[in-house]
Amino acid sequence: MTTKLMGEAVQRVEDDRLLRGGGQYVDDIDLGALHVAVLRSPHAHARILSVDVDAVLDVEGVHAVWTYDDLEGAMAEPLPLLIPHPTLTHGRTQYALARDEVNYVGEAIAIVVAEDRYVAEDAVAQIVVDYELLPAVVGIEAARAAEHLVHDDVPGNIAARSEQSNGDAEAAIAAAPHTLSLDFDIERSACMPMEGRGVTARWDTANGRLQVWTSTQTSTGVRAAVAAKLGLDLLQVDVITPDVGGGFGVKINHPWPEELLVSLAAQRLGRPVKFTEDRREHFISSAHERAQLHHVEVGFDDEGRLLGLDVRFWHDHGAYTPYGLIVPINASTQLVGPYKTGPYRVVFDSLYTNTVIVTPYRGAGRPQGCFVMERTMDAIAAYLGKDRADVREVNLIQPDEFPYDHGLVFQDGRETIYDSGDFPAMLEKIKTLVGWEGFPAYRAEMAAQGRRVGIGLAAYVEGTGAGPYEGAHVNIESSGKVKVATGLTSQGQGHQTAFAQIVADELGVPFEDVEITTGDTRRMAYAVGTFASRAAVMSGSAIHLAAKRAKEKVLRLASDALEADPEDLQIVDGVVSVKGSPGTSISLGTVAVLSNPLRYAFDEASKAATQFSVGDPTKPPVAEDDEPGLEGKDFYSPTRSTFASGMHAVIVETDPDTAEITILKYAVVHDCGTVINPMIVEGQIHGGVAQGVGGALYEKMAYDESGQLLNASFMDFLMPYVTEVPDSIDIDHLETPSPLNPLGIKGAGEAGVIPGSAAIAAAIEDAEGLPITAMPISPSELFELRAQHAVATTTPEENR
Repeated sequence: MTTKLMGEAVQRVEDDRLLRGGGQYVDDIDLGALHVAVLRSPHAHARILSVDVDAVLDVEGVHAVWTYDDLEGAMAEPLPLLIPHPTLTHGRTQYALARDEVNYVGEAIAIVVAEDRYVAEDAVAQIVVDYELLPAVVGIEAARAAEHLVHDDVPGNIAARSEQSNGDAEAAIAAAPHTLSLDFDIERSACMPMEGRGVTARWDTANGRLQVWTSTQTSTGVRAAVAAKLGLDLLQVDVITPDVGGGFGVKINHPWPEELLVSLAAQRLGRPVKFTEDRREHFISSAHERAQLHHVEVGFDDEGRLLGLDVRFWHDHGAYTPYGLIVPINASTQLVGPYKTGPYRVVFDSLYTNTVIVTPYRGAGRPQGCFVMERTMDAIAAYLGKDRADVREVNLIQPDEFPYDHGLVFQDGRETIYDSGDFPAMLEKIKTLVGWEGFPAYRAEMAAQGRRVGIGLAAYVEGTGAGPYEGAHVNIESSGKVKVATGLTSQGQGHQTAFAQIVADELGVPFEDVEITTGDTRRMAYAVGTFASRAAVMSGSAIHLAAKRAKEKVLRLASDALEADPEDLQIVDGVVSVKGSPGTSISLGTVAVLSNPLRYAFDEASKAATQFSVGDPTKPPVAEDDEPGLEGKDFYSPTRSTFASGMHAVIVETDPDTAEITILKYAVVHDCGTVINPMIVEGQIHGGVAQGVGGALYEKMAYDESGQLLNASFMDFLMPYVTEVPDSIDIDHLETPSPLNPLGIKGAGEAGVIPGSAAIAAAIEDAEGLPITAMPISPSELFELRAQHAVATTTPEENR
């Protein structure tokens, strides 16, 4: 009997190939390609007076050198603003190659196409650019001051000002028994996938077709952008996403200049062309995220119950806005977390700076919002002298209040309506998991040893499964194997395993007989992409629906062959049989053969499907409302996003002398609705927690006042190693299925990273007894905070 696989910890089928070096990434695509190197601006803000490429033209092995002046038509226009928004009044995007001006260190000015990368790099070094330096705007404070402008036609450096509210927050706060004013600072960080960006393209001159391999999170998006910019029909462009060595958000932005330029070079030169980003290029020319400043006004009662919340924040989106306002919208709408805030108003300015562009980084604005809300909860508890968990408890949305409408518009343009959850149960689970009630005794025990420890807690809600749609195609072969295609891409999430579990359960076939293909426009032309914790919700639902369609056809055809009612049939281990009479059966492969009436016989199986063997001779071989083959195709398009949730708790130790911060215990309770594969969900959480630790303690993009990135290498940009990530993470699941999709799924991909900074900041604050309002925090910064706190709490007499 086929075992049900949904909810089972099935081993990932992709791991054996990847761990043994069998993966194929963009740089592994060997077509004898020419190589591209890019000349990038060394200045954060400058006017380009001239670009002299004469010295490059006679270099042996160089096939082309291009500047902006070599681009024509749509290629000479700015890159698309992918996600417009009504409040994005001054959206700006860069050109594929800089025109007249550069606005961040790393902006592309020229490319060289050569026989190999070495020649291309040497040739790039011979290009001479004459610049007129302009004042650089670096950081949120400089952007707000607007003494200088990033773009002359953008007043105040403000690309967008957005406001949302669900009541009169100002009046509610004014009338509250207690109020607090708080300020929070989150620094700029960045995705650091093991594989940087890369693209290879080949132009088929005879057939007028372009094939593109790119390390992306949206193959169909790249396809549409390349077709539009090169003046091609969609059907002339195939985009294939091979194995991707990590995305984390940076690869959802598209098209990158290199994706367009490599494609154009392949078309013009009639040779395959490739570009592979080096690590320094990733630091200075891909994308960053996180940097925001928040000011909070909050009103509350004696129990800590929120009566009104007013948040004003400023978001640094870098030099351009290709991905719109997704990050600050997420921060503003997800900030409310699992709480009833009372009247809530949030206003943000999205600001230009002369730094690398900002696009989503795992969490995409949610870590910032969570940090602000959870630090506010802790501040309220400290003010009232109450337990931090108790203050959270009185504010939680209750299980009988779902669906819960916050009166806000989410990033997908739909209402921020929570679909399901049980936040009180989650709070009890996390307290038990971390040992919240027993911590005072543990603190005393550690203090007796001269050790300083603290405990922190943070809760979040994450909008997942954003639309507009995803699709799937299920094809049952005459061998009985099932081939499934879905359009979104994979970057290590375990799609080949989790999606196969869905299909195996629905079709009643062995798990090993299911093969999943993702990110190939030749197999699935219509898709959106992998981002916003949407893969399981969107493609999982589409695959389920497509498999259901295929199953309906299987049962219909088998009912004719077995002379039984479809309702009386079952599929077990790839065999269709009459319930209660397993001897009356037919294999799926045979049904697939019968589904395709043939004129020609190629083997014994196809002989059984020829026109003389199958069908009623009084009827057409293929019915009017049918088609050959045993296939199912469907799309899933939701009315609104699902909302996953979770709580993290952490115990840290801070060294009294060195201020070193060590994580002693980390606990997670997570609700992603119906769990397809708990092992994969836990893997996602582990990876997210590691990135959360990075965001809390290490990762910071350090710019100087001229816009130079000072730590653009792994020698200087710190990330947690395995030695800095908790040895073990205690995880508990809570399943409250979503009513919005057929499987009850909510997303899990970004959950692990969202509350990390908030929980760790709370634990450090608890250990140290001084406020932590900015992240990340290093030992040297904590050491300085101690000194400042000591001065601030010293009496005038003690100073004397």
